[in-house]
Amino acid sequence: MTGPDPAVAAVRRAVRRSIADLRDQPHEQLALVALSGGADSTALAAASAFEVRTGPLRVGAVVVDHGLQEDSAAVAQEAAAAARDMGLDPVRVVRVDVGGPGGPEAAARRARYLALHDEARRHGAVTVLLGHTRDDQAETVLLGLGRGSGARSIAGMRPVDGLWRRPLLDVTRAQTTAACAAQQLTVWNDPHNDDAGFTRVRLRREVMPALTDALGPGVVAALARTADRLRDDDDALRGWAERVAHDARCDDGGWSVDVLADVPHAVRSRVMRQIALDAGVMGGSLTSEHVAAVGALVTAWHGQGPANLPGGVVAQRRCGRLYLAAVPQDGSG
Repeated sequence: MTGPDPAVAAVRRAVRRSIADLRDQPHEQLALVALSGGADSTALAAASAFEVRTGPLRVGAVVVDHGLQEDSAAVAQEAAAAARDMGLDPVRVVRVDVGGPGGPEAAARRARYLALHDEARRHGAVTVLLGHTRDDQAETVLLGLGRGSGARSIAGMRPVDGLWRRPLLDVTRAQTTAACAAQQLTVWNDPHNDDAGFTRVRLRREVMPALTDALGPGVVAALARTADRLRDDDDALRGWAERVAHDARCDDGGWSVDVLADVPHAVRSRVMRQIALDAGVMGGSLTSEHVAAVGALVTAWHGQGPANLPGGVVAQRRCGRLYLAAVPQDGSG
């Protein structure tokens, strides 16, 4: 008796490992697949349905319709119908409005994650499964390098990151495509994936092939390994930063400058970033320059004024302590 196609087996194995802890729970739980209709998320949905045929873990799907193409509503409904045919339940189609700062890619991503988060909360899901592959991970590393980002960005996407799980980070895009073909699953090819106006598309079509020609076919796997190793370092530094933040916290809501100054820059910058986020700065708008400006209040203090951060948050130093707070924009308070 022959087994499944190798690509199908690879995707199923990856999903099995990712949700093993959830399958071992004695009570019923729900996981949701973020389904676009493309090969990656379709292969993920099919494998998830297969892996939870028995046991208390259920799998549903959320299809986010960004409304960026004329036929987006029809595509979303077709993806939802395919999910129901696989046995996923519940299956939801959510229409979102894409807009705001950061360009269309960032705006679509922001709207998508917000919709997925809301659906997970509405249905009591313990996790959302995302279809990012090894190729996506390699591209993320290159994007971080090109932007001059630090280790946190170059470490790429985490297999488990709070609500989000990415079972396919060790699976290639070619494998998900092959898995769908082997199971005769219909997939949707997003026209945006061929639009060279998007940075990630240019990276995928031009940069990655050039790197493969120059460095060999293992470059995607090597970039993914780089992310794995940097993530270990980042986790260690993040844990150190959490301890420092705890020790630096003062009863009046400020932060001890002496404690913050007494650690390496790699740790202090992580503390500064987390403090800013906790004060209300949106992560996507917080740059390394903002973090450096807050850090300068600790290590390069010469009586300078406050550091202004996105979202109306202001950082200032008083009496040996650092304070971050949102300032009302109407002049009150």
